[in-house]
Amino acid sequence: MNQKYSGAWTALVTPFTKEYGIDWVSLEKNISFQIKQGITGVLPMGTTGESATVTHEEHSNIISKTVEYVGGKSHVLAGTGSNSTDEALYETKLAVESGVDACLLVDCYYNKPSSLELRREYYSPILGAFPDTDFIAYAIPGRSVTVISAEDLSIIRSQYPNLVAVKEATGDFDRMRRTRELLDNEFNILSGDDPNTYKMMTDEGIMSSGVVSVLSNLTPHAIGQQVRLTLDGKIDEAAELDEALSPLSGLIGVTTDETVTLPNGVQATVKYKFPNPVPIKTMMAGCGMIDARLKRPMGKLTKKGVSTVRGALQKVWSQTPKILEPIEDFYDVDLAKRLEDDRIWDSLSY
Repeated sequence: MNQKYSGAWTALVTPFTKEYGIDWVSLEKNISFQIKQGITGVLPMGTTGESATVTHEEHSNIISKTVEYVGGKSHVLAGTGSNSTDEALYETKLAVESGVDACLLVDCYYNKPSSLELRREYYSPILGAFPDTDFIAYAIPGRSVTVISAEDLSIIRSQYPNLVAVKEATGDFDRMRRTRELLDNEFNILSGDDPNTYKMMTDEGIMSSGVVSVLSNLTPHAIGQQVRLTLDGKIDEAAELDEALSPLSGLIGVTTDETVTLPNGVQATVKYKFPNPVPIKTMMAGCGMIDARLKRPMGKLTKKGVSTVRGALQKVWSQTPKILEPIEDFYDVDLAKRLEDDRIWDSLSY
């Protein structure tokens, strides 16, 4: 296991102003919170950071400002992947110049290259262009459709040792075991799904070294503690904490069934799926950490969705308050009052 790429890493949200510009004050404060709570590293410009909707200039500025705000107190993993190799090369160059520790390359979305094309026309050119920079592959077929195979990862690793890990968000445990079988022990598998982290870390065929977490925007200390306990072999304690976090970790995405009235007056039921980062930003806003604003076309949860995330926060607050207490101290908020204040939560839905 490569110790540098173990532990708990936070896929940072990007806070926005009312004019949809970057809220730099909030971003710096959120990063300071992460560092104070002992997070291993932070990831600017991943899916959670809304990399798909910020401008190219904002993308590179968010990465460079994150490096500045971190100030060497934790690691910085920059999201520089794209569905265009040329664009990924450009973003990687800017990130490397800003001083990041490593870059995350998501599999190419929308144009759906095969795993062979991903290896030959995407990963290889980028890793070869920056031989002194560490890279982590990001397998997330739920968003990219295509996915780099375990076999191609092993070939890339043999040619480019600066491919140091894969962030696994496939949910395919057989694939992860195949990856561990084919790759050397210094190649890390990081969880990209909060609900699966404990299972991935305790499965002897996977031996994940940690997580790139969405939930740790809200609960960095608890996520970090869970990972540390697991790495230290304190499995029962880690399992207890995993269970305590489960009401929240299952809400990275939220689905609700809603009744809508059609133009002809007939009512119908529609299933709405709200992906990351809508739920986490809603929870953070409800807790007084950021403004809930997302860049369009992302928007808000329904009232049912807000009720779901609010209920989960209330459950954790009543059963294991220490998980959320660091928010109170750092952001100077009264969580008990906020969780009961209907006006706050009503404002977070359509």
